[in-house]
Amino acid sequence: MSDPSVRAFYDSLAPDYHRIFADWNASMTRQAAVFGSLLQDGVGPGSHRVLDCSCGIGTQAIGLALAGHRVVGSDLSPVSAARATAEAAARGVPVPTAAADMRRLPFAPGVFDVVVCADNSVAHLLTAPDVEAALAGMRRVLRDGGLLVLTVRDYDEIRRTRPRTTPVQVSESSDGGRMITVQLWHWHEDGERYDQEYFQLVPGDGDDCAVRVRRTTSWALTRSQLTEFVTAAGFVDVRWHDPGDSGIYQPVLTARASR
Repeated sequence: MSDPSVRAFYDSLAPDYHRIFADWNASMTRQAAVFGSLLQDGVGPGSHRVLDCSCGIGTQAIGLALAGHRVVGSDLSPVSAARATAEAAARGVPVPTAAADMRRLPFAPGVFDVVVCADNSVAHLLTAPDVEAALAGMRRVLRDGGLLVLTVRDYDEIRRTRPRTTPVQVSESSDGGRMITVQLWHWHEDGERYDQEYFQLVPGDGDDCAVRVRRTTSWALTRSQLTEFVTAAGFVDVRWHDPGDSGIYQPVLTARASR
């Protein structure tokens, strides 16, 4: 992971991150229902201690807090983490956050029932030692028998087709303003890693258009690769949940911390 570039990418994106979704609040509610069901299946009913270790601006953390879970967030981007806390407070729930690298989580061992790492965040870890360090940290802060919930892009399919762009996303703000979002992907020679150019276009008056460009790099980890990493980190009962079954737009991995 290139820490300065990834942090700069998300620090810059934080004010606009909700525009990735056609309707951020609706997505937050929908994901909370899905994640809540996974938590109930994995660790039982009731309120659980949850760490969202890549919380971003709070998409998963806020929804889970509104559902009654005791959620703490952390993120490499302090700007994103601060926005998550502010957005949660605006909705009447506490979500304390910390600016922290997922490879060096600043929490005591065994204090969480659930660790969530969503929205393809693990793909920013570009080497095996980085992935191993992050997953070892997630296992350390989970109690025995606790649940890991991780989401990534469908990289098995993506590595087969090697797309060069993502579909165009159009979002609309409360004042009626629109933003167009699209990514260009540039694949490395190894066929596994790719550079992303993230474009956001904001139409102005007449022919004017403001363009915001951000860049980062990701590792397209397949299910078998990620399963191997998760198992080696001390997790068992690794399961994959397809979008058609889970209702989440990315494949979801769940696993239990070994006892």
